[in-house]
Amino acid sequence: MQNKYVNKVLKFLKWGAFILIILIAYTIISARITGADPSFMGYQFKNVLSGSMEPTFRTGSVIQIKLTEKEGTEYEPGDIITFQRDGILITHRIIEKIIHGDAVTYRTKGDNNDGPDIDAIPAGAVLGQYTGITIPWIGYPLGFASSKLGALILFLIPGVIFLVFGVHYLRGWRLSRG
Repeated sequence: MQNKYVNKVLKFLKWGAFILIILIAYTIISARITGADPSFMGYQFKNVLSGSMEPTFRTGSVIQIKLTEKEGTEYEPGDIITFQRDGILITHRIIEKIIHGDAVTYRTKGDNNDGPDIDAIPAGAVLGQYTGITIPWIGYPLGFASSKLGALILFLIPGVIFLVFGVHYLRGWRLSRG
């Protein structure tokens, strides 16, 4: 009786892992094809590459951002935003919202920086807002995974494992039939 229960749990876990891997592969492949960062239901995860926002989040962490839905004009001082400047993604805190007619810009500052950023950020450059979710140290392996070697290893190893389990399963299925 207990063996039957354990087998059902193991079967559920195998299928769950299989579905999870398929979803991750789909997300990564579709992101590579479109050239966009992987996102799920309006959220993205970003690697923290510098210590400018310490101690709020540390270098090597991964943070979650909610993608901007409007024109980026909805943010207020105190919000932490991710924006693009000169092709680089930066996540800093808004210290001032500047409104000139219909144009909105933000003055930002890293929590660990001595002074504010030099240039104000136009609302259109804002990609999203930090949600408060931080996963410490996971950014290091994710950074490796986004390299060509890391992607090869991370697709090759699970592929070989699925192939071995698939062959083993099919052999067992044929033996039980025969």
